[in-house]
Amino acid sequence: MVINIVAGGPDEFLPELKLYNEKDTTWVGVDRGVITLLSKGIQPKYAFGDFDSIESSQLEEIRSKVGGVRSYIPEKDATDMELALEWALTVHPEKIRLFGATGGRIDHMLANIQLLVRGIEQKSLVPIEIIDSRNSVFAASPGEHEIAFDEKYKYVSLIPITMAVKGITLIGFKYPLKDQDIRVSSTLCISNELTGKTGTFSFKEGIVLVVRSSD
Repeated sequence: MVINIVAGGPDEFLPELKLYNEKDTTWVGVDRGVITLLSKGIQPKYAFGDFDSIESSQLEEIRSKVGGVRSYIPEKDATDMELALEWALTVHPEKIRLFGATGGRIDHMLANIQLLVRGIEQKSLVPIEIIDSRNSVFAASPGEHEIAFDEKYKYVSLIPITMAVKGITLIGFKYPLKDQDIRVSSTLCISNELTGKTGTFSFKEGIVLVVRSSD
């Protein structure tokens, strides 16, 4: 099972959601993201949020059309996206995709990016990916990882999300590296490119964000 979670980020940052409507996909709306899904003809199975960013008539529509509505008070210790993601991890899906998680408020965008680490924290290592109209972002743990060329995402960046990432080696990249340490403030691994159909990146300690971008 794949779980697609759609938050209330600006519509111009959304990809074509129906391209991700696979056979065994569960759609989840977060706050205004529920309205986004319904407006695009996609039926969410669950809705999470305090729904403080929508009108009362829209909330009534959500309650009438979505079976699993989970409402929260605005004064809480986690964002709506975090609550939806925590639930998604409990059902052990094959992977989780987050949409509507970029653009708009920077604090929410940064918080959503940090949530990618939750998949690494789980023993099952559920992959979590943020996708918008121009980027794909996921977190990677130590080890060797293969990455395939994608015409849509020409550029590949590795960004430390821990204070230090040790022993980075890049093979099959335009700008290769061998056993290089980088710190959280480093831009050394920004805007690289694959030279063939596949490449590998590996490292020994830390966590990196892998950002694939179209421009």
